[in-house]
Amino acid sequence: MSTDSVDIERRIDKGKARARSPEPTEDTPLLGSASGSYTSRVEPETTPRRLYSKLVSVFLISLSSCVVLLLLVVLIVFSYRSRAVSASPDEILQHAVVLRGPDGVDVLNTTGDGGVWLLVRGRVGVDAGEVAGVKEVAGDNILQDAWKSIGRWGIRRLDRVTVNLSSIEISPESDPSNPLTTLHFPPMELPLTANPPPDNSWLTPVAIRVLIRPTKDIQTLKRFVRDSWKRGQIRVQAVVDHAIVQGGGLDDGGWRQLITVAHSNIHTKIHITIPRLPGLPPAGRDEPLPDVNQLLTLQSFRVTSEHDTLALTANATVINPLSLDLDFTSPVLPFTVSLPPVNASTDYLSVPIANVTTQSFTLTHPNISLSINGTVLPFPRDAFSALSAFLSNYVSAIDSDIILSTPFFPGLSLPAKFPAPHPKPTILRDVTIHDMKIKPVGSGMAASGTVLARVVLPHGIEVGVDVVRVFPDVIVYDGPVPDPADGQPQTASSSCVLNYPVDDHDNVPPAPPLPDPLPERAFAHIRPDAWLASVSEPVESGDGEGSAVSVSANIVDVPLEVLPGREREFSNFVSKVIFGTQGAIAGVQGVAAVAVHVHGLPFENGRDGEMELTGLPFQGSVRIGKRTLLGHFTG
Repeated sequence: MSTDSVDIERRIDKGKARARSPEPTEDTPLLGSASGSYTSRVEPETTPRRLYSKLVSVFLISLSSCVVLLLLVVLIVFSYRSRAVSASPDEILQHAVVLRGPDGVDVLNTTGDGGVWLLVRGRVGVDAGEVAGVKEVAGDNILQDAWKSIGRWGIRRLDRVTVNLSSIEISPESDPSNPLTTLHFPPMELPLTANPPPDNSWLTPVAIRVLIRPTKDIQTLKRFVRDSWKRGQIRVQAVVDHAIVQGGGLDDGGWRQLITVAHSNIHTKIHITIPRLPGLPPAGRDEPLPDVNQLLTLQSFRVTSEHDTLALTANATVINPLSLDLDFTSPVLPFTVSLPPVNASTDYLSVPIANVTTQSFTLTHPNISLSINGTVLPFPRDAFSALSAFLSNYVSAIDSDIILSTPFFPGLSLPAKFPAPHPKPTILRDVTIHDMKIKPVGSGMAASGTVLARVVLPHGIEVGVDVVRVFPDVIVYDGPVPDPADGQPQTASSSCVLNYPVDDHDNVPPAPPLPDPLPERAFAHIRPDAWLASVSEPVESGDGEGSAVSVSANIVDVPLEVLPGREREFSNFVSKVIFGTQGAIAGVQGVAAVAVHVHGLPFENGRDGEMELTGLPFQGSVRIGKRTLLGHFTG
């Protein structure tokens, strides 16, 4: 076959079969050229090897970079964590934790065993940059600034931590063995700040529940308060068994919870200077802490008879020593009012006389207003001496000691004063003897007539009363009673005796001694041998008065004793009556006792009792006519 025919054959063969290599000829070279078909078969095997080599190189470089970065992050985290772990609790409290407030306090409830749950609102922040040492500082170089920037970024990513504390025991720094109170906190979240500004704008408002259990050793508590006030500084020691700080909030999970710092057996000392408190003397000047009666002022009170008991209502003010504006609303606070024993050497227990509650109140300046109500407790027999002394002081314008206690703080009792009315109240008023008659009886003289008077209780005591018995002790004058300003002897102080319902009323009040020297123009003394039955009915009382009743009692042939050495004065008086056209004025002065049924006065046996008011001073006058005296003398 010729060469031309071969070429034609090549051009004609265009089928779908794979092209075959031409048969070698005598002109075919022994070694193929670089552009021949042999070279094209080797090229697909070389390209994957090069790609694989590149991928391996990239992977190794990336892995190395990740390892280096991971090591760098671990180094940074370890460095910052080691700083946080090595920081002492004192350092954290002094330089990292910032508290402001409290801005509000709510009393949630009590535990019944002396504990009180409070909800305290305030502002808090944790300067984590201070603890980790990543705060911006003037003079840092580029490397230090970059290093700290990473730490601040990590703090912002962490955002907050959860703090779990065991109970916190607070005790005096000088006597750690006697704790003052124990605080219990549930787990709480604290926000973190990497680089806070100098003001307080970065603090976060929080509301934290806290359970406070004050000590029941009241003497230790009183001694601490007294010493702190004298020193002008509160010095306490706080002890925490363990504290665990975990990254993230209470409900967070993930990587944040892996960051944990724990401390145990934490002891820290806290010193707080007592600031100037409005209404109180400055602390730290060896001046004693003011008593409760110097802080509490009873503005008004009212006692009424209601439902077989005595109801109490009162208004009082108490000095608010807190200068800051604190949003505080108190719950209803129960108190028991007790009287101290009359004889401290023989009587050891105080006598509860009333249960009262203060209504919810808020803090106002400069004083806090209190609205109080309650009831009088039933009186046991052994309470009468203390109650009689209290009532005697009251009607004699003498302030009485009382004791305040509350179930919120068992064992804590606060001495206070119950103010008496000033000036001294006049209970027995408008005393006169109507239709008085004087006649000789045997070797002596006797007087008859009707004693009329008004019994007016002090302001605020608006109870229902019945005066059932009276006992007058009278000195009779020729003419009006001398003015006390003239230096005449004064009558004895008033007193009260509370009788138990089963007591015998035959005993009369003890006779007071006659004035020494005898007043001018006094000539006779009238004193019955027994109580006089009386009748009373309510009358309208005036402004500034309590309940009032009119009283009348008949005296029949009561001995009239001429005073020693005053026979001439008696004779002169009789002469005025006999020879005067309108008789003569006789002044009467003395002390009286009245027995009063008080409606609702409670007793343990449930029966009505009497209250005897003794030593009630009175004075008045009576006109004695000729017929009254002459008929009896001549008949």
